[in-house]
Amino acid sequence: MSKSNGRKLRVGVLFGGRSGEHEISLRSALTVMSAMDSARYEIVPIGIDRDGRWYLERNAIELLSEAAPKLRALSRGDTPVTLLPHCDSRVLVPTASAGKTRSAVSTPIPGPLDVVFPVLHGTFGEDGTIQGLLELAGVPYVGAGVLGSAIGMDKDVQKRLLRDAGVPVVRYFALTRREYEERPRLARRYARELGYPVFVKPNALGSSIGISRVARFGELGPALADAFQYDRTALLEASCEGRELECAVLGNERPEASVVGEILVKGRHRFYSYESKYVDPDGAEVKIPADLPRVVAERIRKLAVKAFKALSLRGMARVDFLARRDLGELFVNEVNTIPGFTAISMYPKLWEASGLALPKLVDRLIELALEEHRERAALKFTYQPKAEGAKPARRRSTPQE
Repeated sequence: MSKSNGRKLRVGVLFGGRSGEHEISLRSALTVMSAMDSARYEIVPIGIDRDGRWYLERNAIELLSEAAPKLRALSRGDTPVTLLPHCDSRVLVPTASAGKTRSAVSTPIPGPLDVVFPVLHGTFGEDGTIQGLLELAGVPYVGAGVLGSAIGMDKDVQKRLLRDAGVPVVRYFALTRREYEERPRLARRYARELGYPVFVKPNALGSSIGISRVARFGELGPALADAFQYDRTALLEASCEGRELECAVLGNERPEASVVGEILVKGRHRFYSYESKYVDPDGAEVKIPADLPRVVAERIRKLAVKAFKALSLRGMARVDFLARRDLGELFVNEVNTIPGFTAISMYPKLWEASGLALPKLVDRLIELALEEHRERAALKFTYQPKAEGAKPARRRSTPQE
């Protein structure tokens, strides 16, 4: 995968960001960069702090090895930079203030980026915003495009599209903060119709941040207040307490599904919360492959690919499922377009169990990014009317014909 002139492929790895999943992004980035073959890639680590400022992080592996396990936020980095298209190449340039710093003068800026691997979970990273910037800069990037990323973050829109495509989702209601303020009884009516317990969650966030299990009416108000801290829209979802299953998808036009895994929540945790995922080391256990009848596992794999296609996704996604204990009902819970790559994350583990080790998985994701960029680059973006009287080009026959 090295460049034809013998130069390594220059890969910008974006991590950190302004979302509530900032610290998880640092863990994921550490895993991704540690898995990249130094003989094939020149890694350009780009950290984004909580204020949205970009920095080159020259000692990223050392920095993240120290910060990520403790769930610490990213500190100010080496050289402040911004990404700009320049003479049809994609380069990092120092910001205006960077010229006044010693690090900006002493640290050279890498040449054009060949591809970007965004390891940014949640808002301003997984929702189409960074993808739009990279599209404008003309940089190939790993993962779903602008539309697919936006859909993947917006759970309400995502569920509507899945439902229309024939993919089962749990019953739910979407409620905006303004609606709740003007009609507070509406939430109570929704919860009553769904039946307690219900799950309340922010419409566009991940890592189980802001999610509450509501067992009675008295818990509904605090749960909504928590969800509205992160999004102006909250979802109230019917409970499907039984089994939590996950399947990884990889590809562009011809996506493939991994084996199916299961999350087994342990201890005091009632569901797969942020604390059970990242804080409590004994909060959950992963079982890969899941103990399922073959016909059920195959149905999950087919539904995962169907959901991937229905949402116009590319590159990668983790599709999360909820199932009744007896497997009588099965639902897609949500789709994650930049799934976790931490040491405990399911996406890389599922592919490892399917025969694709992490370094090869990273290689494949970069290949898919370059492939998708070539496909998009072949499209026309301006209209050129045909000359009057011009005849359409004749289609050449192929040897197969």
